[in-house]
Amino acid sequence: MNQPERQTGNGRPDLVRARERKGLTQEEAAELIGVAVTTWARWERGEQKMRPAYRVRIARAWHVPVEEVERWLAVPHPVAEPAPDVDVNGLAVGCCAESAARLWRWEIDTSRRQLLAALPFTPTVLGEWLLSWSFDPPVAAPGNVSNVRVGMSDVRAIQEAHEAFTRMDHQFGAGLVRPAVIDFLASKVAPLLRGRADDDVRTELFTAASQMTRLAGWMAFDLSRHGQAQQHFGQALKLAKQAEDGLTGAWVLATLAQQACDLSQRRWAIRLAGAAVEAADKAEAPSQMTAELLVRQARALAVLADIDGDRPDAYTIGEVGRLLTKAETAFARDTTGRGPSWNDSFDAAEMAAEVGYCWQLLGEHQRAVIHTEQALQGFGTDFPRSTQFNQIHAARSYLELGELDRALDYACQAVPATGTLASTRARTLMDDFTHCLKPYRSNRHVRDFEDYRHTHSPS
Repeated sequence: MNQPERQTGNGRPDLVRARERKGLTQEEAAELIGVAVTTWARWERGEQKMRPAYRVRIARAWHVPVEEVERWLAVPHPVAEPAPDVDVNGLAVGCCAESAARLWRWEIDTSRRQLLAALPFTPTVLGEWLLSWSFDPPVAAPGNVSNVRVGMSDVRAIQEAHEAFTRMDHQFGAGLVRPAVIDFLASKVAPLLRGRADDDVRTELFTAASQMTRLAGWMAFDLSRHGQAQQHFGQALKLAKQAEDGLTGAWVLATLAQQACDLSQRRWAIRLAGAAVEAADKAEAPSQMTAELLVRQARALAVLADIDGDRPDAYTIGEVGRLLTKAETAFARDTTGRGPSWNDSFDAAEMAAEVGYCWQLLGEHQRAVIHTEQALQGFGTDFPRSTQFNQIHAARSYLELGELDRALDYACQAVPATGTLASTRARTLMDDFTHCLKPYRSNRHVRDFEDYRHTHSPS
């Protein structure tokens, strides 16, 4: 649900910060969107409502979901305590157990949770995180602050909960599951982080906490709450650093790279994806995990080409192709899932989906549909969100190939899941495809598709 846009004189600081992160003056932003500078200024001051058409225009010009623009426009209510800043002090400063618990407490506080959801993505902290991950020593283990005794059975409980929550996320989307994840972190994990444990148990505990925190961030990302997601990704990276777990750290870095891709932060996407591959290599990652990280690195390069808008040059196509070939070779060496449990879901279908999306971004749509259709044949009923994504990817590629009927067929298959999944990304992907149909609105089949989608839209 969109946040209400209230007209007050208190201003819209999130809109101001979003413009400044783009490096634009009010005059430049107004010119880009096609309004008078006085109109833009009134928007920022909270003195004038913004029509829906301009919200969509900003979203497309700045490569963000419309929901993100809606949050920028919501004038915040006064609060007694400010929202927490993204941690810019690196990964080795302060006690990560306490900072994690503080973040989770904010999440279960209704008023503070709204502030977290409205936080903007802050790319400037990523450089400090990368430096800290690479060069800072782990934080010294804190003194025991509780009499709770932590054993491996507690760690296994977190791991099993992580697997269960992950399955539910795949099945239903983040919106349905995320509150339970946050409650588990705050009520179950936080007390354990303050407990007494042997060194080997503490290491496993911090790894499990990192993976669960990354899942909380991933679910915020699925809901397009990018600042909130970034808070959890940074905390997950800090916990992995504490555990000296290179594989989990690589996973978090790859997730940050995917977020940067979606937000058109091309430079950071490439750096983060490269750092993930490097961390996994140092940790001697199994082949299946290496394959997953290599395709994420290929995606970052492909996103860069897609954002630039022009036909990608031969070097970029060749480099993406080289990474994909390397990934496919690594995947073929080991499909036994002997790596971390969270890597088990990266199977042949997921591999094909990632490769197909890379080719789609490069405009190689014939190659894209081959891999995307292969992925769709492999996804089972437990992955409706992945199926929906790839149905729309196939629809988009067939549309680019001039095969309108096949494109609409795949898009129609994706409509029911779009209406039932609690996933902002799923809805945004369908919105983007529907927008691409604008030149074909006179076609009867396109009108039938739009009517069909309307009847299956959530109320």
